[in-house]
Amino acid sequence: MSVAFRRESDDEHLEPKFELPIPPGPNLVTARGQAQIRARVAELEAVLQGLSDEDAIKATRRDLRYWRNRQATMQLMEDADGARVAFGSTVTFRLNGTERTVTIVGYDEADPAAGLLSFSAPLSRAMMGAEPGDTLDFANASDAIVVSIQVPGDLRR
Repeated sequence: MSVAFRRESDDEHLEPKFELPIPPGPNLVTARGQAQIRARVAELEAVLQGLSDEDAIKATRRDLRYWRNRQATMQLMEDADGARVAFGSTVTFRLNGTERTVTIVGYDEADPAAGLLSFSAPLSRAMMGAEPGDTLDFANASDAIVVSIQVPGDLRR
């Protein structure tokens, strides 16, 4: 039979569903990040119990696979001491005359709009190991300076 007269199913034209990508590198977490991942797994498991729509079940199972993987691979980091910029530090810095504050956290906990940067972000990498008063090598800026370092209590164990 000619291909021109063959009826194709509607499923052939649907966009394929892929697994959620796992970020490369270690899955470092703060105590708060660890709690958030565990809560997300529990939330998705509860949601899955109440679903009856096949597409919603598939989507929720895909999300659950991602979060279970993140839970299985998470590495709780030691609390920062505040002397140098480290994972879990809140850093106030000056860049191009503007002072900003960011907290360095794990990939899944990151929210740049809220000032939470992943440890793998370029700015975070540029700050690691710096002390107050150090000049950062970031974005060809000659005035990027660490002003202060704190360790927020909600990130600690």
